[in-house]
Amino acid sequence: MKLKYPQILIFSAISLTLSNYSFAQDGVVIIDQDKDITTLLEYKKDVKTADLYKIQLDFGSRSEAMSLEQNFQNTFSEWPAEVVYETPNYKVWVGNFSTRLEADIALKKIKTKFSKAMVFEPKKED
Repeated sequence: MKLKYPQILIFSAISLTLSNYSFAQDGVVIIDQDKDITTLLEYKKDVKTADLYKIQLDFGSRSEAMSLEQNFQNTFSEWPAEVVYETPNYKVWVGNFSTRLEADIALKKIKTKFSKAMVFEPKKED
């Protein structure tokens, strides 16, 4: 009996498939780690994503900053605003954006009313 090339190819493919199943092994992996590792990973995630980007509206005297913050809150209530003192100016900062893209999208909306607004990454306090 003479086997043709396609029959040999099919026979080889079936043989290889069956051999993989006949030598398959099942295993169970048990991870034994300290429970504090999970807590530390959660803490690191919280620290890393806290206050990554903000938008600064403007800066000036305390009364100007308070007025600007109130004006912003009346116009855009979806983002929190705060007045921050950095010598020698009071600055109005908006939002807590986790990504630069999210901050840029908000900036586009905010710039329609507050033309001096800009995105920045605040310095982390050690």
